[in-house]
Amino acid sequence: MSNFNKSLLHRFLTWKSKNLTHQQFLMMLSAVIGFVAGLFAVIIKNLTHLIQHLLESEFIIKYHDAFYFIFPVIGLLIVYLIIKFVLKRNVGHGIPTTLYAISRQKGIMKRFQMYASVITAPITVGFGGSVGLEGPTVATGASLGSNISRLFLMNQATRTLLIGCAAAGAMSSIFKAPIAAIIFAIEVFSLDLTLSSLLPLLLASVSAIITSYFFFGTQSILPFELKDSFQISEVPYYILLGILASGCSLYFTKVYFSSTKIMKRISSPFARMLVAGLILGVLIYFIPPLYGEGYSVVNNLLHENYMNALGTNLFNAYLENIWVVVALLAGLVLFKIVATSITFSAGGVGGIFAPVMFMGSSMGHCFALILNHSGLLRHPISVSNFTLVGMAGLMAGVLQAPLTAIFLIAELTHGYELFIPLMITAAISFMITTRFQPHSVYTLDLAQRGDLLTHNKDHTILTLMNISQVIEKNFIPLEINMTLRDVIHKGVIKSSRNIFPVIDKNRNFMGIILLDDIRPIMFDQKMYDEVKVSDIMQRAPEIIDIDKDGMKQIMNKFQKSDAWNLPVIKEEKYVGFISKSKLLTAYRKKLIEVTV
Repeated sequence: MSNFNKSLLHRFLTWKSKNLTHQQFLMMLSAVIGFVAGLFAVIIKNLTHLIQHLLESEFIIKYHDAFYFIFPVIGLLIVYLIIKFVLKRNVGHGIPTTLYAISRQKGIMKRFQMYASVITAPITVGFGGSVGLEGPTVATGASLGSNISRLFLMNQATRTLLIGCAAAGAMSSIFKAPIAAIIFAIEVFSLDLTLSSLLPLLLASVSAIITSYFFFGTQSILPFELKDSFQISEVPYYILLGILASGCSLYFTKVYFSSTKIMKRISSPFARMLVAGLILGVLIYFIPPLYGEGYSVVNNLLHENYMNALGTNLFNAYLENIWVVVALLAGLVLFKIVATSITFSAGGVGGIFAPVMFMGSSMGHCFALILNHSGLLRHPISVSNFTLVGMAGLMAGVLQAPLTAIFLIAELTHGYELFIPLMITAAISFMITTRFQPHSVYTLDLAQRGDLLTHNKDHTILTLMNISQVIEKNFIPLEINMTLRDVIHKGVIKSSRNIFPVIDKNRNFMGIILLDDIRPIMFDQKMYDEVKVSDIMQRAPEIIDIDKDGMKQIMNKFQKSDAWNLPVIKEEKYVGFISKSKLLTAYRKKLIEVTV
């Protein structure tokens, strides 16, 4: 930053401190961040549409139908080249990257993340990559919120809130669903639901949706009006749909991570991109609806237009048979997540929100068709209603955000007539899914590493704490072959601590010696050369492994052992000690930092 800019910023901060309270300035910032996040959503969406329009231009149209399955490979290659030679950094997956920044980097996101997804996501999706744009849009807005908060010297709690404001703004702009956007930010980013956090989220969401209306008018991503009302007799079928949605959610998560793990076995990024890109091309060749985000498929399913939804495929001549349609819809449910995982494995940049809605709509539609043509019902059920509720069920299971799922579908349909079936299906899907898979696709990796923030305040504070900052290293280590004389002269005399770590010649941790253990013999000089460290050492009550134990595990070890100091190791080698008093002091300090 130039001296002029620094001076200007300093003058502004001085003026702000004199004329605005923290809360007033926060309101202003949240509205600005919401507007810019909405603007990013517009830019990403329009760039994607521009690429799609160019691929369907007169120059390419005659090749489009025959070779469109090659376009995703071309797009993935372009993204690979941009990341390797232009950005020279890993872009990451939108929302998980943002959650990691909040939990492990104090909400600090790199500046390049403000534009990286703007470049790469439209190319990935515009060329037909089977992912969505919501995650990259949220990540772009979140990076903006993070860097603006750093510019104005905000604390960690405010920085996290502004990241949530950016996420709410992005979702509000994309779906024109301001209430669902606020709930999304609270559910996914584990924000505290207080008046001081709710008002900035509200301002950001409103600011973003106004931006969206300015550029897109009343145009919606899923333009649909309910035509069938909810019937109480359909409740059992919505319960069954919730159970089905939980099964599909578990399948989604399992395939997503398994496919990614399998593709990572290919060590070369270029080879992985090429192999995954070709697999994706083959999938799209045989199942054309897997091409791109898939919202056109969702819209066609809502209007029960099977021909357009399923596209040109090998079974076009048999689409008059409803069971062929059912089988093809089931195929969409099974293979969409495969195509999405392959796109990510190939280096594509995108999100999973659109694939979840695609799978959910196909699942709900397929379920309704099976019931209607099974001969078991007196009166047919509404296919479009079950298509909508199916999306909510899968969102509740895969994203583990049931309230977001309920309010998003309710707002998209401009009414709350489906509120009861939405609540039934989303709640059942969420409860069953979390019973077998306690973490969402967004958070599973973070949870396994102990980096996940939740609405549990104690767990959040422990996750945010930095282990390295509470390790004390002013303990004098004693080698295992030392004599009591060495212990007295090299340890006790020089140390102010009453505990000594025991190590071998390679600094591997072996045990501890307490001052109380040697006090009965430390004045008996006859024993100085007879007693060795190995004779008087003892095992530590618990050992903290810096590579494996998070703060939650460390707290549990202190509680279990009732010790005041516990040794810390890294790759079996002694590092230092953590004391209970320093740990609690750091906990209190972090609690103050993250409280708005």
